[in-house]
Amino acid sequence: MRLPPYDTFPNISDNKILLRQIQFSDINDIIEISFYDSIQATTFTQAIEMQAKINVDYNNGNSIHWCIADKLTNKIVGTCGYYRGLDKGEGELGCVLLPQYRGQGYMTFAILLAIEFGLSNIGLKRIWAITTKQNEKAIKLIEKLNFIKIADFDDNEVEYELRQDLYLIG
Repeated sequence: MRLPPYDTFPNISDNKILLRQIQFSDINDIIEISFYDSIQATTFTQAIEMQAKINVDYNNGNSIHWCIADKLTNKIVGTCGYYRGLDKGEGELGCVLLPQYRGQGYMTFAILLAIEFGLSNIGLKRIWAITTKQNEKAIKLIEKLNFIKIADFDDNEVEYELRQDLYLIG
C-alpha cells in the first residue's frame, strides 16, 4: 500500500476532467461545497481553514482530496477524494459537485478516476461511500458504478461499498 503524501501530488485525468490539488486561488470557486467533518463553510475564511485541515490530513497520510476541473474550460466543477480509513487499507470516497454542473457526467468520471487511483495506486482493499437517504441522485450514481448498500443508519444515512470484483485494474 502506498499512502499519501506523495513526492508529487497526483493529478489524474480523462478526456473530460482533471483531478488536481486544490490551490489557494481555487477557494473562492468552492466555498459553497467546502465541507469538513460534515460541516459546510459559509465564508471564505472558513473554507480556507477547512482546506488547511484537509491538507494536514493529506500530509499525515489520512486522506487525498482533489478539485474536479473541466479540461476544456479549466473551471472547477467540484471536489472529490478519500477522507478516512487509508491507514487500514480502506477509503471513504466522497464527492461534491457545484449545482450548475450537476447532470453533466462530471461526477461519474471523477468517481471512476478516484476508484482506479484508490485500487491501483493506494492499494485499497475496500472503498465505501456514505450519503443521506434523500440524495437519490448520488444513490443512483453509486449503484450504477457497482456500489452495493451495506448499512442503513438511524441518522438518515446509508452506506454503500464498492464491489471490487467488478473492477479489473492493471
